[in-house]
Amino acid sequence: MTVRRIVANLAVADPASVRDFYERLLDLKVVMDHGWILTFASDAMAKPELSVASEGGSGTPVPDLSIEVDDVDMIYERAKASGCEIVYGIADEPWGVRRFYVRDPSGRIVNILAHAK
Repeated sequence: MTVRRIVANLAVADPASVRDFYERLLDLKVVMDHGWILTFASDAMAKPELSVASEGGSGTPVPDLSIEVDDVDMIYERAKASGCEIVYGIADEPWGVRRFYVRDPSGRIVNILAHAK
């Protein structure tokens, strides 16, 4: 048996209200839109992962979603320029990631990260 994919399902009163955030900030594409559900995707392939945590590390809350990107500094600047709420500023963490937390329009905390090279 093989887990092929893991999908994060975030409860949002109005899915269209977060569309711009995920499309513009992260360049994700809407691959399914039934009105009541939007599914965003990237062309990148990744192995399925699931994290469970008692905290977000460095004394932060556990984020609702973690998204790894190839250029975290560019996304951080894009988030600041578009007026997004930065919940946790950009930081190099001792476990080898550079990250920041941003709040999406529905109030979810999103951890944007890149692994150290």
